[in-house]
Amino acid sequence: MLLVVDFGNTNVVFAVCEGSDIKGSWRCASDTKRTADEYAVWLTQLMSLEGIDPSAITGAIVATVVPQALFNIETLCKRYFKATPLVVGADNVTLGFEVLIDRPAQVGADRLATAVAAYKKFNGPLIVIDFGTATTFEVVDEAGNYRGGVIAPGINLSAEALHMASAQLPRIDIRRTEEIVGKTTTSAMRSGIFWGYIGMIEGLVTRIKAECDVAMTVVATGGLAPLFAESTNMIDKTDSNLTICGLVEIYERNKPS
Repeated sequence: MLLVVDFGNTNVVFAVCEGSDIKGSWRCASDTKRTADEYAVWLTQLMSLEGIDPSAITGAIVATVVPQALFNIETLCKRYFKATPLVVGADNVTLGFEVLIDRPAQVGADRLATAVAAYKKFNGPLIVIDFGTATTFEVVDEAGNYRGGVIAPGINLSAEALHMASAQLPRIDIRRTEEIVGKTTTSAMRSGIFWGYIGMIEGLVTRIKAECDVAMTVVATGGLAPLFAESTNMIDKTDSNLTICGLVEIYERNKPS
């Protein structure tokens, strides 16, 4: 079985996969000070609750946009799972497609993995929207090559910034409002955040399609993808596990013989 680690700016996702089957997945808050030993205690206990034997791990792959976290994650894989991980972005890891932008090394490993999985599952051309710490729009052409994208603030980040910068505005949860015009401060904030992001999605998708001048399938991923997909006809497909599935596919393309 394969240990997959996606270390993002907000959360770390660990998953154990057997082929394309995700046997278990768990997440914790990103913390570069957490040691390999701490991860091991937490992760092995969660694996045991799912009936997964840590000794069954035969390989590992890591994607991180937080370089300071890599040492502890690599140590975790080597010390506790006896697996030297493949690291997306390393010179010895082949993606299987071209990154056709000015500075390919600057693209986040998670964004590339998501593009890999989306193309494998849905073919191209594609726009892949990922609702994470940032809301990203990835463009994948008909051959599966990565053509670039758009990065906007994530919806939770925007909501928190609104609260932090304003003395009288409360923290809010993200939900759809039935009315655009709010009758309370909270409902007005929810409407502005939710429908504002719907407007951004629809506007950017329309402009990307016009610029690329080709019919494109729009795929959404991330925890909030279903919520937004229900409220706009611009999103054609949803899949919350694209990043994990993309890392599995990259591992298969680079698997040691």
